[in-house]
Amino acid sequence: MGFSTKQIHAGVTPDPLTGSILTPIYQTTTYVQPSVDGYLSKGYTYSRSGNPTVRALELKLTDLEGGVDCSCFGTGMAAVQGVMLAFLNAGDHAIISDVAYGGTYRLCTKVLSRFGVEFTFVDGSNLDEVAAAVRDNTKLFLTETPANPTMKCSDIAGISAIAKKAGAVHAVDNTFLTPYYQRPLELGADVSIYSTTKYMDGHNATVGGAVVSATQEHHEAVRFIQNSTGSIMSPQVAWLTSQGCKTMALRLDAQSANAMAIAEHLEAHPKVEQVCYPGLKSFAQHELASTQASGYGAMLWFEVKGGLAAGKKLMDNIEVFSLAENLGSVESLITHPVTMTHADVEEAERKRVGIIDGLVRVSVGLEDVEDLIEALDEALEQV
Repeated sequence: MGFSTKQIHAGVTPDPLTGSILTPIYQTTTYVQPSVDGYLSKGYTYSRSGNPTVRALELKLTDLEGGVDCSCFGTGMAAVQGVMLAFLNAGDHAIISDVAYGGTYRLCTKVLSRFGVEFTFVDGSNLDEVAAAVRDNTKLFLTETPANPTMKCSDIAGISAIAKKAGAVHAVDNTFLTPYYQRPLELGADVSIYSTTKYMDGHNATVGGAVVSATQEHHEAVRFIQNSTGSIMSPQVAWLTSQGCKTMALRLDAQSANAMAIAEHLEAHPKVEQVCYPGLKSFAQHELASTQASGYGAMLWFEVKGGLAAGKKLMDNIEVFSLAENLGSVESLITHPVTMTHADVEEAERKRVGIIDGLVRVSVGLEDVEDLIEALDEALEQV
């Protein structure tokens, strides 16, 4: 069954009572049991532990990813935390992509480090550096690829082999490309992590997260944390995300085509210092991006000549694009990571990993690409 067919039909069966083609929203806390001996015979007891609407989305994402099962969380960061709590104990060590979402960096350095968990941030594009970071107590690798916001790509298969040799779990944050373009589990990873807020929802309507596991053992470890911490996704969010998923492939293809056209245009613009998009041949890891994934996605960044001041002026004056922190929606969004998404990352660390002050991150949407290019050109004229 093809991906687009699975998007629509996986995890969904007509409602047995009414024949509704859409999974009902089971907005309930508790479930009446038929008898003491029949406790759990219908599969649900309390919606913190499981909900039919949420389960339908979990089954859909499992099928789309090709895993054994999925746990849906209240946010993408709850999903990242769920993986870390599932596979790390006090005294353990984790290897994290040196370029990662600011919330992931904050969780590692400001929260979990307080409980005796050790973290090393490593250039995931350099397998020798990744291997050199392994310790006897390394239990988890977390790879974000393409990375937010620099778009750095890491070799999933190569890091998976290193993790397997170390006896550690390899988790991949695949939010930017989704299972439609990139298949971490098929490349050897143990779990795929998603902020469903982004391309799975696609409409700026919800926040949510998901973890799809390659083995039942890993799934049960994550599910235990989901239940224990009370971080399950809500049924309303699951229902909306399920509808968004049905058009994910169509949206990604159109958004990615727009992103390529914009990247090529900006690369030739006299007021642009540099452009970073995996689909460009000038992208440092274009070959890896072309072989590891089937598409380049809809995220890019560029730097305006004139540095930070020029970049801020552009973002404050641009039309059509909205100045906002999210990504992956049908609306085109523009972001200044240094003051927005990555403000919690220390300045020295940002500079070390290439998050420069003038970096302008763009999440390309579904508007007519001519309108997006015109808006960029008009804004660039003002700087």
